[in-house]
Amino acid sequence: MKDPFDRPASFAGVFYRNPVAALDWLEQAFGFRRSMVLTDPDGALVHAEMRFGDCLIVVDGEWCDEVASPLSTGGRNTQSIYVRLAHGLDTHCERAREAGARIVQLPEDQIHGDRTYRALDPEGHLWTFVQPVRSVSQAEVAAATGWTIEGWHDG
Repeated sequence: MKDPFDRPASFAGVFYRNPVAALDWLEQAFGFRRSMVLTDPDGALVHAEMRFGDCLIVVDGEWCDEVASPLSTGGRNTQSIYVRLAHGLDTHCERAREAGARIVQLPEDQIHGDRTYRALDPEGHLWTFVQPVRSVSQAEVAAATGWTIEGWHDG
């Protein structure tokens, strides 16, 4: 069956102590937009989905003992959400900073051809934003770094 919500094959769920506040913040800071928000009769969030270009995330609360915001785990992350930007990474970083994101890696060109920055949201989730800025071959990166590289985006 075709997915009636047109979701990608893989997408991330992000758990917050205050998921309703997270929806507002993710819109303001990172430019996500709400694509689906379900609330119960008391107004509590049941499920939310947000989009940024072709990216989809689920925003949810701490609904069981196995899921938690970094606020509930001493601030540690075991993963990062990666979002690819077509353009404007430096402007995006500044927008996030102005909205209260803690920038943990300033925008910087990477050897593999992306420009990247990393930020923590108010509950401590790590977000990595990348923008392709140049095409680099596997051989070029291997020669510059000495790394052994399996697979590459150029074929």
